[in-house]
Amino acid sequence: MADPDGAPDKDETYTDDQIEAGRLLFAGPVDFVMGAARLEQLPEADRPEIAFAGRSNVGKSSLINALTGRKTLARTSNTPGRTQQLNYFDLGEGRLYLVDLPGYGFAQAPKKAVNQWSRVTMNYLRGRPTLKRVFILIDARRGVGEVDKGVMKQLDDAAVIYQVILTKTDKLKAKERDTVMAKALTAIAKRPAAHPVVMATSSEKGSGVEELRAEISLLN
Repeated sequence: MADPDGAPDKDETYTDDQIEAGRLLFAGPVDFVMGAARLEQLPEADRPEIAFAGRSNVGKSSLINALTGRKTLARTSNTPGRTQQLNYFDLGEGRLYLVDLPGYGFAQAPKKAVNQWSRVTMNYLRGRPTLKRVFILIDARRGVGEVDKGVMKQLDDAAVIYQVILTKTDKLKAKERDTVMAKALTAIAKRPAAHPVVMATSSEKGSGVEELRAEISLLN
């Protein structure tokens, strides 16, 4: 049985057609549109949007690059907190916006700037009418932390649907991955805005990438 967005529930897998639809969406043009530091700079809300959020250094840029098949589409850095604005990418020549949000949790930047990112980001998440889902990335080696739970609480309060995506799962043994997955499912079990499926990915190995593409295509 599928959820209201048409995505498979946690007991189902993706069909070949859904995998292919995801591949085709990301095989087309992927273009950087703009970076917005203020809400008034956002592009017109004229198409569906999906957003990627997570702690600094969670591997967000690497996952976006893996999804799009581009090595340098989203900028990566060893310096936490490098993404300081909402970066918009156009998928499929106007079909969908992918939004790379500033990292949360910590950042090597002035405190005033960090607070400003938080305000702009949360106001965007609360008020963007075309936002279909926020993908919250969690480093599988760390699991769901208190900062992640704080962000989830804010999204619950704002009734913004979000989904947990585990990153860097190739760094763990199979049993460890199962444990992290179970704990993540427990962490979202009673949260009103959480999508019930937790996905496991590895940008380095490519695991889970085609499934995440399929999930995103179902939101388009």
